[in-house]
Amino acid sequence: MALHRLTSITLGVPDVEAAAGYYEDFGLTPVGDGKVHRFATQDGGEQLKLAHSAQRRLVELGVGVDDQDDLDRVAAGLARLDVPAERGATSLRVADPNSNLTVILEIAAHLEQTPAQQVPYNGPGRPSRANDRAPGVERTNRVRPRKLGHVVIGSRDQDASQRFFTEGLGFKATDHVPSLASFLRCSTDHHNILIQKAPVDFLHHTAWEVDDVDEVGRGATAMLEEHPERHVWGLGRHHIGSNFFWYLKDPAGNFSEYYSDLDCIVDDQLWKPSTVDGARGIYNWGPPLPPSFIKPEDLAALMTGSHSPR
Repeated sequence: MALHRLTSITLGVPDVEAAAGYYEDFGLTPVGDGKVHRFATQDGGEQLKLAHSAQRRLVELGVGVDDQDDLDRVAAGLARLDVPAERGATSLRVADPNSNLTVILEIAAHLEQTPAQQVPYNGPGRPSRANDRAPGVERTNRVRPRKLGHVVIGSRDQDASQRFFTEGLGFKATDHVPSLASFLRCSTDHHNILIQKAPVDFLHHTAWEVDDVDEVGRGATAMLEEHPERHVWGLGRHHIGSNFFWYLKDPAGNFSEYYSDLDCIVDDQLWKPSTVDGARGIYNWGPPLPPSFIKPEDLAALMTGSHSPR
């Protein structure tokens, strides 16, 4: 695979200071001198930048490649779609013709992650953790995401957006929900981009990996202690991707997800893309799906160009 990970994103928000406070609470680490709001994950380095925008939106998406040959292959794929790109010394910059999103392909090091601690679980006839408490209930450290895992975007032309990411950039298709969503990957993760059909091009959510389901629950609980209005949906488990999830909302209206235990595809020959219908295309178990998850409350404002709520 010429592509190997998401490197970073730039979010446009109406109130940068408010969003910065949220993502620091979320567990991301501020970096730099504070004049530009940038944040790092534990393993991925600097992965989030906040910029001012009249409406909330995904401004830039960074994707890592290995070398110049990979950039050549991407450039050729874009040329076949008649999509212009700007070539730099170690990068390629391209505007998605189906939205106002800019994608930056850049030569970058592969992500190296220290394995999470193996947590023993007891089960019927299997006392794997005999005479000891579960490690998760003893944790007092602050939850900090390990990496940016995936981004979900709404598109007015789902098919065209999928062609841009697959035929143009080189993403691979993992699974599909008919007439709703396509799950695409640029790494061994089940998906790094999810494109869903929508009446307007917009950012639905960003997803950040934590060690396990206890960290999903602990992180969300801490975020909600003084700000219950941040809650969107969770705790639950998706069917496609299999990951545990909990969704929260930043002050601009963007959803952010803590997740763990996502499917990994280390051998493309052993994975067969599937088509999943109905509720299972969204989740396997969890609280009832809130209508605002599919149609965010500010969707009408985004369609008319009104400012997002602060």
